[in-house]
Amino acid sequence: MLTFCKRAVGALAVAGMLTLGGVPEAAARSAPESFADLVEKLMPSVVNIATTQKMPERRQMEVPRLPPGSPFEEFFKDFFERQQRGGTPQQQQRRPVTSLGSGFVIDAAGFIVTNNHVIDGAEEIKVILQNGTEIPAKLIGTDQQTDIAVLQVETKEKLVPIVWGDSDKARVGDWVLAIGNPFGLGGSVTAGIISARGRDIGAGRYDDFIQTDASINKGNSGGPLFNTDGQVVGVNTAIYSQSGGSVGIGFSVPAVIAQRVASQIREFGKTKRGWLGVRIQAVTDEIAENLGLDKARGAMVAGVTEGGPADKAKLEAGDVILSFDGKPVADMRALPRIVADSAIGRSVPVEVWRKGKTQTLRAEVGELNEEEVAMAAQPNQGGGTARAVDIDALGLTLARLTPELRQKFELKPDAKGVVVTEVKSEGAAAAKDLRVGDLILDVHGSEVETPEDVREKVKQAQAEKKRSVLLRIQRGADTRFVPLALKG
Repeated sequence: MLTFCKRAVGALAVAGMLTLGGVPEAAARSAPESFADLVEKLMPSVVNIATTQKMPERRQMEVPRLPPGSPFEEFFKDFFERQQRGGTPQQQQRRPVTSLGSGFVIDAAGFIVTNNHVIDGAEEIKVILQNGTEIPAKLIGTDQQTDIAVLQVETKEKLVPIVWGDSDKARVGDWVLAIGNPFGLGGSVTAGIISARGRDIGAGRYDDFIQTDASINKGNSGGPLFNTDGQVVGVNTAIYSQSGGSVGIGFSVPAVIAQRVASQIREFGKTKRGWLGVRIQAVTDEIAENLGLDKARGAMVAGVTEGGPADKAKLEAGDVILSFDGKPVADMRALPRIVADSAIGRSVPVEVWRKGKTQTLRAEVGELNEEEVAMAAQPNQGGGTARAVDIDALGLTLARLTPELRQKFELKPDAKGVVVTEVKSEGAAAAKDLRVGDLILDVHGSEVETPEDVREKVKQAQAEKKRSVLLRIQRGADTRFVPLALKG
């Protein structure tokens, strides 16, 4: 179970749940006899953060005493039981609940970095320095996608800012220190190593966490992860735990991400990310084989946003993006992070695999203003039509688009392709979750308009001894490529 490492005091839940590489050129650096000198230097830069929010509290109501056998006895009993379960705004009081987390100073002018989930929903935020001084803090801005928040305090106290490190150079096996406020105990230090890089824990589309075995517990959220040079290489954010306590698996936002996000929040009050305007999907071994790729790699373009940067750059559905701005795209997960980190307005090269060879296009990076639109609702189920054609090799029954079928499956007037009217339960199509009402737009990159077009493409693939065919499917507003194994 993944747990955000924020410590809550009182009745508030203790944490949000996620329900939220060769021979080295030089010898590895040995562990020091003590981290004491380093810790003494770093501790003043780390702060504790206390937030307060008011939670509704139901007020206990007493049932009035009535004479035994009174006709109103059952009425009042039922009434007050319902009130106790729900209550009204007038019967609910708001009580303060305090949560604790960690943070660190990034500028002597009073700017502090912490996690978004540490201050989310807070009505009051206080920063507590190492000497115990409490200072009210103002929220400058947050970024939910990376769980980073920036605060500012005004104080005559001398603030000691941290030094950002290059987390891209951090290696698995490097020593690290975590400093924070676990369980509200105050400044605590733990040591460990970087256990892994590039972890995706399902927290968001830009997941690229550093994993460490330095003990991180509730209350460590927002605290820094230091290397042995005293530089921040990560922001401690989440832990993996069955019990809520440390089991040696903690996750930190890399400094290269946190520093950029914090700088943008300070400058703009929000995060600005690059945008390409494509819907993508993973390249599987089957898809790679169908496209003639040497192996499964890159991100496959399933759709292009009309008028977006990719559309203007002439990217097409079926392209596989192999690199963006000179950075290799190892898999589908890598592309959103690379694009998001790109400078808005800059023209960059995009290497794609198209029709059996590589091409290089140029795209001007746009600005991401909002989340992509959710997938449209799936169409209604239905049976076949009088003009339906069976494609036994795929386990499908298909039909031409007619006004009746457009209405039946709620398809737009300009919808194209061939509609699926039946999916055989034991066929390849059912195994890949094709559904009645789906549209087949093309087969192996060739547009299809009739069931016969699909059948001819299938026969051609069988004659060429191919093991599968690649279909482009549309369901609602979403398009994706689906490889279907050929029967026999």
